[in-house]
Amino acid sequence: MSKPSKTIRYLIKILSAIIFVLSLFFVYFLVVNLDIIENPDALQRLISKDLVVGAILFFGLQVLQVLIAPIPGGIITVVGILAFGPVLGFLLDYLGILLGSLLLFRLVRTYGRSAIYLMISEEKLSVYEDRFFGNYFHKLVSIVMLAPVGPADITVMLAGLSKISEKKMMTILVLCRPVSIISYSLFWIYGSYWLERFFSF
Repeated sequence: MSKPSKTIRYLIKILSAIIFVLSLFFVYFLVVNLDIIENPDALQRLISKDLVVGAILFFGLQVLQVLIAPIPGGIITVVGILAFGPVLGFLLDYLGILLGSLLLFRLVRTYGRSAIYLMISEEKLSVYEDRFFGNYFHKLVSIVMLAPVGPADITVMLAGLSKISEKKMMTILVLCRPVSIISYSLFWIYGSYWLERFFSF
């Protein structure tokens, strides 16, 4: 696999930007128009007739956002919780991220650096390699996967270049990703409310 052209990388960035903007508009619609936080059943009633189709499409989007690193997955994760509720939304987020991470890991393991260059530049990859690779790489992978904010997808790509086994990588993802998904979603959904209550004392 040869190094991808600038045109392909540019198109990927445009795609990620479009999805990001659409995600922001959707969150605005959920929070402001439907008042989903105060009325959590509002969206469920709205999409009840096409819940299965919506869930499948969202699951595919969650897988895609892992494979196309520039797409900010955090905002899409919040959309899942808001749109499908805490249980189904979490499952769609979690399983979509796991499948996307597995595919990304295998992609890099198969094609090496050329696959990573689709998402990030050679210079950025060098910076991440300098910071991440070392004797404690396995522990660092676990910490990144637990953190609500961090370069999770890039860490998966770096793991694909490392000697870590696929089984060990997936074990880390299965155990750690629920923590980051739940904590990130709770912060962005209820963070403003908690801050308001805190400063009202």
